[in-house]
Amino acid sequence: MADHSLFWVKVITQSSRVSVEERADGSLLVRVHVAPEKGKANEAVRKALAGHFHLPVRCIEILRGQTSSRKQIRIVDDA
Repeated sequence: MADHSLFWVKVITQSSRVSVEERADGSLLVRVHVAPEKGKANEAVRKALAGHFHLPVRCIEILRGQTSSRKQIRIVDDA
């Protein structure tokens, strides 16, 4: 059975840098270069989080907030 974690992220699109930072409330702030159109920003968020946690992109799922800057993320460790 796979383990998983749930958490919230705040996304800033069209940023000059790509980064993942922890916020005071325990959520994460994710900055990505791309604009929020046609799911491109969501995919960039998944890639940024995968890099941050050293996991494959397939392990990062967006559960809520597909069209919002506030998203609920699930990380599934399928190893």
